[in-house]
Amino acid sequence: MEERRKNNRLELGLTLCVKRLDNDENKELKIEVTDVSKTGIGFCCDELLEIGSVYEAFLEIWTKEVIHSFIEIIRMEKKGQLNSYGAVFIGMSETDASRIEVYDTVENLKRS
Repeated sequence: MEERRKNNRLELGLTLCVKRLDNDENKELKIEVTDVSKTGIGFCCDELLEIGSVYEAFLEIWTKEVIHSFIEIIRMEKKGQLNSYGAVFIGMSETDASRIEVYDTVENLKRS
């Protein structure tokens, strides 16, 4: 598969709480984050989510701070019992995107 990501993805074992915005159902989903970059996020979930749907997201990062943003589902792949998703951040502040980028830089320096 051809790599189309614009930014490096970081592997983080975090959870993300998401709520769908385009319907009246006020259900929070717990998901397992597989990787994250300043522009997007990969995660697994046992729920079936629609491509193109938008969710409000609260991502707790390694500093224990919570980043509030919105994500749009852009891909889905079935992996056993779980569904693997890719989403892009929409409405994320540049400050929050920079926090993710700083972590990536520090991790790359550690590997060098």
